[in-house]
Amino acid sequence: MPQLPPTPPAEKDGLHPRNRHRGRYDFAALQQATPELAQFVAVNQHGTETLDFANPEAVKTLNKALLRHFYHVQQWDIPAGYLAPPIPGRADYLHYLADLLAETNGGAVPTGKRVRVLDVGVGANCIYPIIGHHEYGWRFVGSDVDPVAIRVAKQIVAGNPGLAGTVDLRLQPRTADIFSGIIKANELFDLTMCNPPFHASQAEAEAATRRKAQNLGTTGGGKPVLNFGGQSNELWYEGGEATFTWRMAEESALQRNNCLWFSTLISKKETLPGLYKTLQKRGAVDVRTIGMSQGQKVSRIVAWTFLDPVQQQQWRQRRWQTNQGPAEKASETRPDK
Repeated sequence: MPQLPPTPPAEKDGLHPRNRHRGRYDFAALQQATPELAQFVAVNQHGTETLDFANPEAVKTLNKALLRHFYHVQQWDIPAGYLAPPIPGRADYLHYLADLLAETNGGAVPTGKRVRVLDVGVGANCIYPIIGHHEYGWRFVGSDVDPVAIRVAKQIVAGNPGLAGTVDLRLQPRTADIFSGIIKANELFDLTMCNPPFHASQAEAEAATRRKAQNLGTTGGGKPVLNFGGQSNELWYEGGEATFTWRMAEESALQRNNCLWFSTLISKKETLPGLYKTLQKRGAVDVRTIGMSQGQKVSRIVAWTFLDPVQQQQWRQRRWQTNQGPAEKASETRPDK
């Protein structure tokens, strides 16, 4: 059974207490793990080592170093232009979801392979399964509409023996759907998670890229480049974040007995009222909004369940407290199936 991650020095405001990235980046240790990071590290005017975060290749190489140093992932790479997300924030999401499960488990985070998580939009980077398995021993299903993302994520899993048997990657055949076509009729998940596309169109995403490039001072008169990258399906969805999360809420109601807690990141506070209204209309029993912040960036998790407290305890007893030997697979399916 994995040990919970330690509490690092609290130097980055807002990150979860168990987040390994609360301390400053130790570039010496990261360069030892990934020597190619050295070309992107420089000393600023304050005499402090820092990274050129406006450079997509520098960000990707930093991710590679962080994954090697903290999560023992030796083989990790993504195609040019694919999302290389900020790892500290991704880790935060997982730690807050762990706290949510702990509420149903007498304050203790349930760990190990009994806990199954669905990552909607896993991406080529496969970040959530990597961190979630390392920190808590959880198993994951990762879905994506992009065949290239699924292929690359599979290569990452295959290239790291520690991930063997922990991540099942599934192609979503219908680009508009979220849970439909992914969650099987009798399949159970303790959590679902998602970093939804924020923009409503390609034009909106490109405008946001230009604004970000101007803020970073990287326009240079040419086409702006996203420092974290991102393909079209990773950045925009017709109707934007509000439409995507509305559909997620609608589809979750059809899977109400298949999952303990559904969740999604929400970037825009304007999305919240419509999502709350849909969840209330569809009969969510409990809806949580969990604030997250890293420096000046503020985001939030919205999590919801259709199971009442009695049903939640029944879920706990059936899935996390029973001895799962040969019958382990049976506990992954609904008892009425």
